[in-house]
Amino acid sequence: MKKRPKILILTAAYGNGHVQVANVLKDQFIQCSEADVIISSIYAESYPTLTPISENVYLKSYTPVGKPIYSLFYHGIAKVYDKRIAKWFVNLGRKRLAHLVETEQPDIIINTFPVLAVPELRRRTGSSIPTFSIITDYCLHKIWISPEIDRYFVATESIKESVCRLGIPPSNVKISGIPIRPSFEQPANSSELFQKYGLNPHQKRILLMAGAFGVLKSMDKICETLLIENDCQLVVICGKNDKLKAELETLAVRFPDRLLVLGYVDRVDEWFRLASFLITKPGGITLTEAAAIGLPVILYKPTPGQEKGNAVYFERQNGALVARGLNDIYRFSSYLLENDEVLDNMKRSIHSIHRKQAAQNITEDILEAVHNQHHPLYRNASY
Repeated sequence: MKKRPKILILTAAYGNGHVQVANVLKDQFIQCSEADVIISSIYAESYPTLTPISENVYLKSYTPVGKPIYSLFYHGIAKVYDKRIAKWFVNLGRKRLAHLVETEQPDIIINTFPVLAVPELRRRTGSSIPTFSIITDYCLHKIWISPEIDRYFVATESIKESVCRLGIPPSNVKISGIPIRPSFEQPANSSELFQKYGLNPHQKRILLMAGAFGVLKSMDKICETLLIENDCQLVVICGKNDKLKAELETLAVRFPDRLLVLGYVDRVDEWFRLASFLITKPGGITLTEAAAIGLPVILYKPTPGQEKGNAVYFERQNGALVARGLNDIYRFSSYLLENDEVLDNMKRSIHSIHRKQAAQNITEDILEAVHNQHHPLYRNASY
């Protein structure tokens, strides 16, 4: 057995979450100094011209025109995959994957995105490289599931049950939680944070994640209405959307000290800790980070598919309110700002969803599996 196994993490940039999980896992493996790690954005490397186009199409799923198209794809792909009508789909990225396996000779493969080329390559070659998948949402799509995957790491008991209903043995599914950046789980002194940013600790504060692509439309209208209707401070994180930032900075002149407009923020966790609640889209990673902090969320217009599934789960757990339109955002915001007991209950509820140290638990489990010669996953004779 090699003292330092080589790990290949496969991901894709359809949304930032899958890549972020890959990077968190890489950092965790490096921290424990027991593995060498390679991250491959498999589709971008396989199709450098087409992938940016497809990623842009994915982003269009947030628009009114794009939503029904994405819904058709999300729900339709499960049917065609079951019927094996679209066998070509499993070959996407297969040549690149075969090249990586041949040249890098990984001892372990980890998926943070459902790369169907992995089980297909295993079926064709008989490869016995232990392979793991981390499901990065609070709902399940059949595209993740294959008997060729040795172990699944999931966020909740309900996801485990869904995976098992599709024929995967319970022993091959672990409830680990979803890996997030360590800063969201580290202790923090709230008083020091208020002092660091010069904020009033007694003022209620809404945090609005605009996203790098300005996913929430009518942002200036949303901000203006929230500030007019409520006695609060509003913090908007625009990410890398410089145009949106400039537009909101113009609005901020009308609301000195009440509207803070930020661009890219490295320590997002600190702003999560300073907020009374968050308005955002229901991505799996953002929700996991909010759960780690215990930050209630208002989820705006979930797209059909995994966003809707995430929103439904958090709403049922009393950690989120789902806004179907702008009026819901205004109504829910006023409701939470005026009802401390409701807000406190939501804080406790969303925090109870979180499973601590997911990255550490996953990396330890994977390393234990491949180091143990008597473990069922220890099948690769090259070790």
